[in-house]
Amino acid sequence: MMKPSLSSLVVLAAALAPWNVEAFTVGPSSPSSKLYHADVTKTATTIPRPAFLSSVQQKRRSTAIFMGWGPDPIWSKCTISSNAPACPSASCVSVSVEIPADVAAEYKVPGQYVQVRPEGDDNAQPIFLAIASPPTAGADEAAGPTSTTFEFLIKKTDNNDWITDIAPSACVDVSQVLGNGFPTAENMEGFKYDFPTQNVLLFASGSGIAPIRAAIESGQMGVNPPGKGGRTARLYYGVSTPGDMPYAEKFAQWEMAGFQVVPVVSRPEDAKQEWLGRTGYVQNALEEDGVPVPRNSAALLCGVKGMVESVKDLLSNAGVFEGRIMTNF
Repeated sequence: MMKPSLSSLVVLAAALAPWNVEAFTVGPSSPSSKLYHADVTKTATTIPRPAFLSSVQQKRRSTAIFMGWGPDPIWSKCTISSNAPACPSASCVSVSVEIPADVAAEYKVPGQYVQVRPEGDDNAQPIFLAIASPPTAGADEAAGPTSTTFEFLIKKTDNNDWITDIAPSACVDVSQVLGNGFPTAENMEGFKYDFPTQNVLLFASGSGIAPIRAAIESGQMGVNPPGKGGRTARLYYGVSTPGDMPYAEKFAQWEMAGFQVVPVVSRPEDAKQEWLGRTGYVQNALEEDGVPVPRNSAALLCGVKGMVESVKDLLSNAGVFEGRIMTNF
């Protein structure tokens, strides 16, 4: 059985967006303009040999692997229901997978994730994928039964064509639902802090939009449509070009639900058509706009390390409570 590489752990720490087993290195930066493009490296790093634990006997086939952190993955054979480009450039794909009902019932908080590997391949390195579709387990009965389909947003790389090019009806192994997701219930509700949450800020770059989409569509943010009171919300979403922007077709729907969408393009000169929106990086847009009610604000972040660190610094310096600056890992 193959042990997970250090680079796969870096991927998890980078936000659990699907960058597979490649490491991201961040170059020189200034406080307001950091490097947000990943330099993919393929250096081999030695890590301690994992200890192997006994298999868990359940209805679905399971393999216990000591990962050095977190619970052991319990694998279920799952069927691909669809695979389609997620943006005009096809740099990302949207892959839907049919999940066993008991596994689907474990998904309750936006930001949770699973491990995925080729079917039956005990020697394969699993990839970590944040679930892009919103959780339905535990939702109001009027919303219908728990969905048994998980949707993933996957950025294409040189070594993940086994999943980005996979055909419908093919199978993969999927682990149980992992992680605690964005801790919004703990940090946005009640009176843990002196000031209630009145404003929600969301930040994503590239395929990091996956768990942010889940949060927006989950109904757990306490955000109402415009004119109906409740919390205000704004999403800053950064990509290289407009053609690399998944979920653009959902922006109008999100706006109607009360989430203002601010797309930010870092390479407008490469756009096929003139880009009239914001340019630069997500953190630059936040720096320009400021945080109007920092002590009443909460933030969810997912994306490359440079963006996350820079936005965290800006929010903290503005006065947002540290516990309300939330990631999904």
